[in-house]
Amino acid sequence: NSESDESCKKHLGRVLSIWEERSVYENDVLEQLRQALYGDRKVRKRTYEQIKVDENNCSPRSSPTDPPQTTDLIRALQELENAASGDAAVHQRIASLPIEVQDVSLLDRITDKESGEQLSKMVDDACMLLADYNGRLAAEIDDRKQLTRMLSDFLRCQKEFLAEKEHKLE
Repeated sequence: NSESDESCKKHLGRVLSIWEERSVYENDVLEQLRQALYGDRKVRKRTYEQIKVDENNCSPRSSPTDPPQTTDLIRALQELENAASGDAAVHQRIASLPIEVQDVSLLDRITDKESGEQLSKMVDDACMLLADYNGRLAAEIDDRKQLTRMLSDFLRCQKEFLAEKEHKLE
């Protein structure tokens, strides 16, 4: 049993390192996950109120007088074309996961150590696939939030520019 725990920790550690390489989460979040995984110290869960305070304290990336450049908006939109939510290959891989990985009632079919180890490997592989995909989705959500802020700033500046030009015409 501790062997399977160690195997699981190894795979989760790999997911954490992938998330770190891809900057899916902030380093302090990854460190908390690492500490929770390896038991270095207790990780205190944040309450909903603390999370809301953090979100409300986020400052926009650009100042109100400095709208995002059109090229930055185009680049951000193009990057979203390759977003995780549109990755048909991964969707297909997830959809085609074996039923044994999805249904715990099929555990009764395990008759020997070899079939148990095969199932364990399939579950580990499925967990890695899903963890990686979830990390990519989380990064996509952050990208979309940033793009929304950029578009809002851009639109606001365009409206101000239009109002200024209309005022000059009068």
